[in-house]
Amino acid sequence: MALSTATYSPTQKGIVISIPTLVLSVSVGAIMLFFLLSSLSTCSCPPSLQSFNDNNNGGGGLGEVDKKERISATQEDIKWIKDQIQANGLHMQDNVLRKGINPRTRAQQLQDLIEAQERFLVDLSPFFRFKGISHYEGQSDNHTALPCPGELLVEGHHSNYGEPWAGGRDVFEFLAESSHLTPNSRVLEIGCGTLRVGLHFIRYLIPEHFHCLERDELSLMAAFRYELPSQGLLHKRPLIVRGEDMDFSKFGSGVVYDLIYASAVFLHMPDKLVWVGLERLVSKLKPYDGRIFVSHNIKFCSRLGGEECTKRLASLGLEYSTKHTHDSLLFNHYEIWFEFRRSKA
Repeated sequence: MALSTATYSPTQKGIVISIPTLVLSVSVGAIMLFFLLSSLSTCSCPPSLQSFNDNNNGGGGLGEVDKKERISATQEDIKWIKDQIQANGLHMQDNVLRKGINPRTRAQQLQDLIEAQERFLVDLSPFFRFKGISHYEGQSDNHTALPCPGELLVEGHHSNYGEPWAGGRDVFEFLAESSHLTPNSRVLEIGCGTLRVGLHFIRYLIPEHFHCLERDELSLMAAFRYELPSQGLLHKRPLIVRGEDMDFSKFGSGVVYDLIYASAVFLHMPDKLVWVGLERLVSKLKPYDGRIFVSHNIKFCSRLGGEECTKRLASLGLEYSTKHTHDSLLFNHYEIWFEFRRSKA
């Protein structure tokens, strides 16, 4: 029987296939398998999950879902939380220490930490336990990866602002929405302190897109030793630089920001230094769409007089946009912000 033919009859017990036909069939099957595997290798996740994966991997593929992420609470959100409180029959009680595993005030917690450290150093009590909280007895057994000073652990620095720590979220929401930020945006804060506001930007932005210039060492210690680790934000790698005199050289020459803001910082600077800073910042602000926000007042400008102030700004390539007032979500407080934009490319 010739191999070049394939015949079948009712009396035959099998099928004979030619070699060219067999080779062609195998080739077609291999091609179909290749395309099948290629399609499986791409993510078939829904858009929101794909965007989440891109964001977590630090890639640039932030989808429209992330870009449109809601920042501030809506009236429906506020109504929902009020309904939850009412449905559970909750009423505010006096905030006193209650029975529990170890109720302590912040002052008592700090004293406990100090005493525990002193006992550890002089080894007065190798079996000493920190007020009911288990701890390692010897230094060789201590697995604490990033030991934090007690003053920071009890969050005393949260009281450095003259108003509740929660106000930082209010500032973030106002600035982010007023500047139309997305997670891909770049932000520079002048004087980020202990990251009362900065934490929210760091969490929202993709890694390395939040920058800050801060002069106070204690504030920087609180930011690095407590706030970033405790909030799980070390992977965001914010660029926080200790410096003063409006020196932004350590942030690089090529970076361009969508938002630059100073919260109550210019109040404590000589007018001349503020103008020096603005001159250095203009080239770092995205033309037309980028924004500079300054809180409380702009006496560095108004002291020159309205017309002279406008001319001075124009000579730098800046122009004044408008004045904003925004309210706090949680307490009776409002802040005033002044908006500027870069008017020249």
